[in-house]
Amino acid sequence: MASDPKSASDWQDLLRIAQGGSLLVERVRIPEKQITVEGQFTLPELARLTLEDQVFVTAFVRSHGSIKEMEQVFGVSYPTIKARLNRIAGQLEFVDTNPSPSRAEVLERLKNGEIDAEEAIRALEALQ
Repeated sequence: MASDPKSASDWQDLLRIAQGGSLLVERVRIPEKQITVEGQFTLPELARLTLEDQVFVTAFVRSHGSIKEMEQVFGVSYPTIKARLNRIAGQLEFVDTNPSPSRAEVLERLKNGEIDAEEAIRALEALQ
């Protein structure tokens, strides 16, 4: 499915008008399927980036994260690529892939014999 360049421009115009404020979508329509969904939807984080940053992220993914390839594509140095990646990363929220266990999870692991009492005490003390 090809993306409509006008549609991408419209999103960018809306983001500029919002000036960094939140943008709430209340209706989504898929004309080919004759489906309309109404509700309150926020844009995904990547859609909230500027068009230039979206192009940069797309190029980064297509290069499989190769900074060397990004240097060639954009004609800039390694530090410039790293600085831009850091700036973009600062605009995105990341999911903690290794969150601290809750008190209930520690006790459940103890109950199931996955950890001993000493490990459970250390884990519970770390939560405080």
